[in-house]
Amino acid sequence: MNLHFRFLFPLFLPLLSQVLAQDTPGARTEPWIQDPASYVNAFIGTVNVGHVFPGANLPHGMIKAGMDTDSPGNHAGYDGDPQYNVTGFSQLHDSGTGGSIPLSNFKLWAYASCSSFEKCPSGIVQRRLKRKVLDDGSPDDYASPGYFSTNLTNGIRVELTATRRTALHRYTFPAGTTHPRILVDIANDGQRSATYPQVSIDQLGDEESGSGYQSGRVRGGAEFAASFGPGRYKAFVCATFKGDGYELGNPTEYGAYSNNYPVRGARSGEQVYLSSGSEHGALLEFIPSPSSTVTSTLARVGVSFISTDQACSTAEEEIPDYDFEKVKSDARAQWNDVLGRVKVRFGDAGERTTEKQKELVEHFYSSLYRTHIAPADYTGENPHWNSTEPYYDSLYCNWDTYRTLYPLMAMHDPITFSKIVRGMIDIQKHEGWLPECRGATVKHYMQGGSNADPILADFLVKYPPSSSQASSLGVSTSDLYAALLRDAEEQPPNWNLQGREVNVWKELGYIAQSFASVGGANTKWVSRTLEYAFDDFAIAQAAKVLGKSEDAEKYMKRAQNFLNVWNPDVTIPGGPDFVKGMMQPRFANGTWNQTDPRHCSIHDPEKATCFLNAARRDGFYEASPIVYSQYVPQDTAKLIELQGGPEAFIQRLDWIFENDYFDVTNEPSHQMPFMYHYANRPGLSTLRSRKVLEEHFDLTKDGLPGNDDSGAMGSYAAFSLLGMYPLPATRQLLISSPYFPVVEFVNPVYNTTTTFQDKWIRSLCQEWDIFEKGSVVELELSEDDGLRCGEGGFPPSISTGGYA
Repeated sequence: MNLHFRFLFPLFLPLLSQVLAQDTPGARTEPWIQDPASYVNAFIGTVNVGHVFPGANLPHGMIKAGMDTDSPGNHAGYDGDPQYNVTGFSQLHDSGTGGSIPLSNFKLWAYASCSSFEKCPSGIVQRRLKRKVLDDGSPDDYASPGYFSTNLTNGIRVELTATRRTALHRYTFPAGTTHPRILVDIANDGQRSATYPQVSIDQLGDEESGSGYQSGRVRGGAEFAASFGPGRYKAFVCATFKGDGYELGNPTEYGAYSNNYPVRGARSGEQVYLSSGSEHGALLEFIPSPSSTVTSTLARVGVSFISTDQACSTAEEEIPDYDFEKVKSDARAQWNDVLGRVKVRFGDAGERTTEKQKELVEHFYSSLYRTHIAPADYTGENPHWNSTEPYYDSLYCNWDTYRTLYPLMAMHDPITFSKIVRGMIDIQKHEGWLPECRGATVKHYMQGGSNADPILADFLVKYPPSSSQASSLGVSTSDLYAALLRDAEEQPPNWNLQGREVNVWKELGYIAQSFASVGGANTKWVSRTLEYAFDDFAIAQAAKVLGKSEDAEKYMKRAQNFLNVWNPDVTIPGGPDFVKGMMQPRFANGTWNQTDPRHCSIHDPEKATCFLNAARRDGFYEASPIVYSQYVPQDTAKLIELQGGPEAFIQRLDWIFENDYFDVTNEPSHQMPFMYHYANRPGLSTLRSRKVLEEHFDLTKDGLPGNDDSGAMGSYAAFSLLGMYPLPATRQLLISSPYFPVVEFVNPVYNTTTTFQDKWIRSLCQEWDIFEKGSVVELELSEDDGLRCGEGGFPPSISTGGYA
C-alpha cells in the first residue's frame, strides 16, 4: 500500500531550487534511466590514494579481473596515471583499501613477439611496459560495469570480463603476429609474497595428457601474505585457452619458468627448481588465426581458495563456451539490476537535462556502483570449514563500512545484505567472534570496536522477525543475537583480530590506558571506548526488537559509557574559549591523562598518523580528539549538553570545519556535517554536507579525498547526493537537501517502492516504515537556512528518551 505524506517544513536548497522552478509535476514524463551502468565512471579515485578497482566483476563478485601496474599506490592493481608500467592482468583485487597491497593474484601477460621462446621476458620487471596514451594524455583504458579494456604499447589489446569466480580474458594481437604467446604468473601477488608455489601444464593433446582441452591448461597455486594482518592464505588457479573464431589447437611451444627464464618443454615447477621468493609460472605459444590477419585468443581463468581442481571445475561450470560477449552482457545486466533499484532523474525530457545534471547522475551511479564491489561473495570457497551458509570476504573493514554502506544496502539490496549477515554469523559460530576486518579468508586487524555489531543490528531493526517478508531471508535471529552477545560479554584471546577487550570494559566502563591485560595491544583507549559504547547501543536496539527488555536496558546503559572519557576541563592550545571539554584517556585508577586535542590532525605539532602501532600513546585511531569528541551518534543531545548547549555546539562545529579539523578522509568525521540537525539548524546541515561533497568529491581520477575504503566513501557520497544520512542500527534517516527532484527506491523483499518527489522535507528524520510500506513522500524546500525543525522535533537521542 502506498502512503502519501505531505510535509510543509521548508529546507534550504540554494541551487536546485532553480532547476525545480523550471519543472512542473504534471509535465514530468521522462522515463527512468534504463541503463544506469552507462552512467558509471569506474575511474573515479584511481590515482593517488583512492585505490579504486576499475576492472571487470559482478556485484560483490569474488573475481575482480583487472590491470596491475608498478605504481606505489597499486592497492587495487590499477593506477590511472600512464607513467606507470603494466605488469599483468590478475584475477583478484580489493577496492579502496589501505594497509599493504592485497591480492593481485595470478597475472596473465601476452607477447606479440619474442626472438625465441626462451627470450620472452617472464620476470615481472623485465616484461612490464606502458599503455598507449590518448591525445589528452590519459591512458588508453576503458571500463564499464563488468568489462575492462586497454591497448598496450606492444600493440596488444586486452579485454576482461567475469562471472562470480571465473575471469575471461581476450587478447587481440597486432596484425601479422606469427607467435602469439600467453604467460600465467603464479607467484607474483601484490606483495610478491608467495611461498610454496606449484605450477603444472597439461592437456596438451598428446598421449600422456589424453583427451581434454587439447589447447593447454595451466594449474597452480601458492601461499600468500595477508595485507592487513598476520595471517597467510592459499589460492589456486586454473587457466585454459581457446581461439576466438578459430581452432586454437595444441600449444606449439610451452614450458614452466623461474624468474626470467622460461624452460621449453617443462611441464611442472619441479623441472625449474621451484622455490619460495622466486617468480614462477608457465608460458605457452599458440598458432595464429589461419583465417585472419588479426589473432584473438581467449583465456578462461578459474580461481579457488580450496584447490586447483575446484578452480578448474568452477571455470567449466561458469563459462562453458568461452562466449566473451555473453559473459560481458550478463555481467552488465546484473549491474543494471542492482543499480536500477535506486532511480534518480531530472525534468520531463532528455533534451532538457543539462550537462551539470548529467554529471550529478554520473556521480551518483558511480558512487552507488562502488558500494557493490565489496564485500565479495566467496561462497563455496571457504577453506576453513564446510557450511551451507553464504560466505562473504573482503570485509575491509567494518569500521569503515558500518556507518553508511550497509544502511544504503538495506534500502535497495536486502537479499545481499542478508547473505552477508548470515556469513558473519557463520564465521562467529566457527571462530568464536564476529569478523571485523577480513581479507582472502583470514583475519585482519581491528580498527575500532566490534563493528559487525551495528551491521547485524541494522539488519535486524529493518528486517525484524515480525515481518513475514523478512523471514524469507533466512537469517536466524537467535543466532544473530547470540553472536552479538558473544562480542559484548566474552573476551577473545587476541582482541587485535576479533571481539573486544571486554573484561576491563565491563569492570571500568572504559578502556584504561596501560591496563595490564594480555591479549592485544594497549592502544586506542579512547576511540575504542566510544566505539564499544556505540556497539552496545546497537545490541540494545537488537534486544528491543526481540523483546528482551532487561538486555535492552543493560546495553543502553553501557551505551552511555562515553561519559566516562569526557573531560570537561580540556581546551585546545591556542584555541577559542568556547571549545572546552574533550574525550580523553584515563588510567585504571580513574585519573586523567591528556592527549593534545590537535593530535592526529593536520595541525598536530607531532605530525602523528594514529595508525596501528603498539608503541604509540595517544589513545585515538585515525582521527583527532577534536573529531572523536563529536562522535556519540546514539546520544548527540547529551553531547550538545556537555558542549554548552545548541548555540555553543553550533559554534564549535563551525570552528571545526573552518579550521580544517574535519577530516573527510576517515569515517569518524562523516556524520559531522549532519549534526546541525540535532541543534535545531538542519539548514546548516545542508550547507555543510553540500560543501563537503563539492570540495572533496568529483568525477576525476583524483576525485576522492582518501581511500574509498571498500565503498564507504562511495556510500557517503551517494547519501550526500540524495540529501540523506543514516544512523546505523536504527530505523531513522536524517533528511537534508537532495541534488535530484525525484528519487525512487525499489525494495525487492518488501516489494515496495518509496518515492521522494518534487519537494523535499526539512524534517529531521524519517522512519523506516516508509520503505516497509512503500510511500510517496512529498517535500517542500526553502532558501532560508535559518529555519528550525518544525513539527516532529529532533532526531532521537538516548538522553531524551528517543530509544526508550
